[in-house]
Amino acid sequence: MPTSPPAAISKGMDVPPTGERIALDPLVARVLAPNPSPYTYTGTQTHLVGTRDLAVIDPGPDDPAHLDALIRAIDGRPVTAIVVTHTHRDHSPLSRALKAATGAPIVGCTALALDDLGPRADAAFDRDYAPDRVLADGDRVEGDGWTLVAVATPGHTSNHLAFALPETGALFSGDHVMGWSTTVIAPPDGDMAAYMASLMKLQQRDDRIYYPGHGDAIENPRRLLRGLIGHRKQREGQILRLIGRDGIGTVPAMVERMYVGIDPRLRGAAELSVRAHLIDLSDRGLVIEEGDTWRMTA
Repeated sequence: MPTSPPAAISKGMDVPPTGERIALDPLVARVLAPNPSPYTYTGTQTHLVGTRDLAVIDPGPDDPAHLDALIRAIDGRPVTAIVVTHTHRDHSPLSRALKAATGAPIVGCTALALDDLGPRADAAFDRDYAPDRVLADGDRVEGDGWTLVAVATPGHTSNHLAFALPETGALFSGDHVMGWSTTVIAPPDGDMAAYMASLMKLQQRDDRIYYPGHGDAIENPRRLLRGLIGHRKQREGQILRLIGRDGIGTVPAMVERMYVGIDPRLRGAAELSVRAHLIDLSDRGLVIEEGDTWRMTA
């Protein structure tokens, strides 16, 4: 989920075709789902890994047209695994229909057990996701000439996984790192501290290229990671100044100052990201919430 509108759509630029298999490298192809929105950019990208047999990463939303497109792209080849990075409804629901069509097992992130701690973006989650095998950090899925290694990257969701392809130095980054915008961290499941730790974890790796769930391939991932970490630290500093210097203590008022000109459709997402920062700052003992207002602890 982004914090800015889809530039390619809003500026009238060319949008990649949906439903077509597009080769990205000898082992990787993508098929774009027809679900563009302010939260999905041009749509969710399903990636196919392999040549003789395949892994299908993030099959996408429950859309018969996208299922048909994937079946055409698979072109009769055996599917070894249907791999899921996280259980937002634009990534995992088609896994059931694709499993029925191919017989492949659903593997990847754990099912997300949602609790009832208050208002949240429950509509975004796929409650019917049922993996045949849950992967932990370092677990592998293998096929003919390819290997996918799970990399735990919680933060955007608590169950988020990325997947490394060591044969080519690629990383499928899901929604943790996207090719068009920053990621919304929506509490209580989204966790800013975990998200930052996951960014820094990826910074220690030497992946050559990222293939995200939304947006273009990221050809200099370490540079982007530095930018994302810096952006979050800048937002944190803004919040602390608004509370401590300007006496602004409510989330809506902070968003008004921090996200000037934001698309109204994304305002709720911006409020969730600000709240995620505030929870992190509270856990570190820097701010405290009193009613609907936040203040500095000292």
